[in-house]
Amino acid sequence: MKALTFKRYGKSPDIGFSDVPLPAIRPDELLVEVYAAGLNPIDNMIPTGMFKPVLRFTLPATMGSDLSGVVRQVGSRVTRFKPGDAVFASLFDLGAGSLAEFAAVPEDAAALKPSNLDFVQAASIPMVGLTSWQALKVRARVRPGHKVFIPAGAGGIGSFAIQLAKQLGARVGTTTSTGNVPLVKSLGADEVIDYKKQDFEKVLSNYDVVLGTLRGGETEKSVNILRKGGQIISLTGPLDAAFAASRHMNVFMKFLFSMMSRKIRRLAGRHGVAYSFLFVRPDGRQLSEIGQLLASQKIRPVIDKTFPFSQAPDALKYLAEGRAKGKVVVRIKSE
Repeated sequence: MKALTFKRYGKSPDIGFSDVPLPAIRPDELLVEVYAAGLNPIDNMIPTGMFKPVLRFTLPATMGSDLSGVVRQVGSRVTRFKPGDAVFASLFDLGAGSLAEFAAVPEDAAALKPSNLDFVQAASIPMVGLTSWQALKVRARVRPGHKVFIPAGAGGIGSFAIQLAKQLGARVGTTTSTGNVPLVKSLGADEVIDYKKQDFEKVLSNYDVVLGTLRGGETEKSVNILRKGGQIISLTGPLDAAFAASRHMNVFMKFLFSMMSRKIRRLAGRHGVAYSFLFVRPDGRQLSEIGQLLASQKIRPVIDKTFPFSQAPDALKYLAEGRAKGKVVVRIKSE
């Protein structure tokens, strides 16, 4: 079968199409014919080697994390799905990729595709949906009346997280460029900062939760808008010791990650707020609940651009430019 792969880590990962064997499924897996694959910024980061100590791949490795498609075969222990089911899933952190004609998907990572979404729309959801769910609903326990700051509201994660936070009853603040103000307001944002005109840390105050979606000094600045007892949940790092412990890493890695996050943790501590790093994990049950919100149209997919499979490398380059409004999706098979 055809797959988009990278052959080595570093500045020249040799990204291109390869003929690879059809996946052999385990008893608890589904063989899914992939119709579409949603792209995420980390798909471009993995070949650089940035996450090599954390994410394990056998090279050459198939790229991509999110998919939607149709089940063609099920393992002997699978009980929730049957051949012919339309599903969507995230393969992130499972050592497999989605930019291929077929993929082996663990049963516990998959969910039935909402019937009101096409395959491109469904493929745009898994990682941003699960990240938002695990950060806002599970870890932050956002409740009605909370104030949640979600920077870069027009991006892939921001456009979903704003909608989920509103469903949880929160008041939402965000940043975006002038041209994207109408979009983020249509998603439910209450306080919108045009970052080209204002500094969010000088305008916003008394927030309960910050979802750290940007790199650089933006996370440190966000400490200033939190009330005492508030929390920063970062998706971009720095990694912390709790993350190392959750992955059963050795003492050295726990120490290393603790030192990496020392500055932001100290700054947060001086302001009476908490800092933690979140690494999304596949979860089919959570994805099913997200699917219900999509099916009832309480949350909608936001898609910037769709590329054919033959142009998947161009899709990754376009995503890397950082200007997408919502998600970038690769269509692998026509419906």
